[in-house]
Amino acid sequence: MGRRKHTTGAFFRIALADGSFGYARLLEPPYMAFYDYRTTIPDSDLDRISSSPVLFRIAVRHLALNEWEVLGHRALEAPLTEPVVQFMQDLGDFHRCTIFDTAGNERAAEPRECVGLERAAVWERDSVEGRLLDAFLGRPNADVEHLEVRLH
Repeated sequence: MGRRKHTTGAFFRIALADGSFGYARLLEPPYMAFYDYRTTIPDSDLDRISSSPVLFRIAVRHLALNEWEVLGHRALEAPLTEPVVQFMQDLGDFHRCTIFDTAGNERAAEPRECVGLERAAVWERDSVEGRLLDAFLGRPNADVEHLEVRLH
């Protein structure tokens, strides 16, 4: 399958393992926003989808986009236009962290400042789908826990 060009603002419907559907939006590639919106039958109402809160914004491997159904496209509205903020943590010295965003801002940080932020990572399709379903079912997600900031 050839690589398709997906544009910023594209909506995606994601079939989940339990037969339900999640929904996402392409931000500035490779970043996507995943909505806190789950249905048991496919929904294509972009107003309803875009009015749902965002669960998380992460970088996703572009191949995943070819597996998810494109529903349409709209220009991004605030807060989806705000920079995605993430952190990196030194593997050798966990006290050394950096907080950065997609607008090019970067600063040194204490590990505790990174709590609640996403670690810089590019997510694979299966991992994203598992994380989304876990979030909907209120279950902890092993990938999320593995990527949390290390405090000690």
